[in-house]
This record gives sequence, C-alpha cells and structure tokens, in this order.
Amino acid sequence: MVDEIEKVIIVEGSSDKRKVQSVLKEPVEIICTNGTISLSRLDELVDTLCSKDVYILVDADESGEKLRKQFKREFPEANHLYIDKMYREVATAPEKHLATVLIGANIDVHAEFLEKG
Repeated sequence: MVDEIEKVIIVEGSSDKRKVQSVLKEPVEIICTNGTISLSRLDELVDTLCSKDVYILVDADESGEKLRKQFKREFPEANHLYIDKMYREVATAPEKHLATVLIGANIDVHAEFLEKG
C-alpha cells in the first residue's frame, strides 16, 4: 500500500495527541497509552509496529519515565523523543519546542511553529 503511514508516535494521553497533531505536517499515526500500558497491549503494539518508524514521546515525569522504560525493554527499536524537563508534559510544552523535537527526528512539522519566537 502506498498510503500506509510509516511513522508512529506513542504518547500518553489524548491531550498530548491533540498537541502533537496540531504541529505535524506529514501523516503520522498517534497512539495513546493513557498513561499506562499492559504487557499484552504492548506486545500487540510491537507486533503491529515492527515495520514502522516508532517514536516514544512521553511526559518528563515519573509516569512518563516508567512508560519509557517499559518501551525500552519491550521495544528497543523505538526512537525516544524527549521534551525539556521544564515543560514536564507534552500537552503543555510550547508548539515551537515540540516542533523542534519532532524536526530533530525527521518528522515534518508546519513551518510556522519553527518560525515563532
């Protein structure tokens, strides 16, 4: 299939998903874990995502780190994206910061988010 989406970003919550979607320019599948993820759900994800570019973008807090560790263990191929600790949450990070993080991972974002001061 030509239009199959190759990139997947895994976030914690729906507010994170909305925030990331607002910055993205290219089609990227965004999956919410809703803060935690069961091992069986994680196994399912790993099976369906093994042929894609997977990015983990979670909050810079305890639950985010826990989730990140789980993904590092179960899905070592995934790329980890980090927001600055001063913003703590993906949903509250400024679009400009988020756009910079995504561009750094070769994910296309709307240019206006990179130009804002």
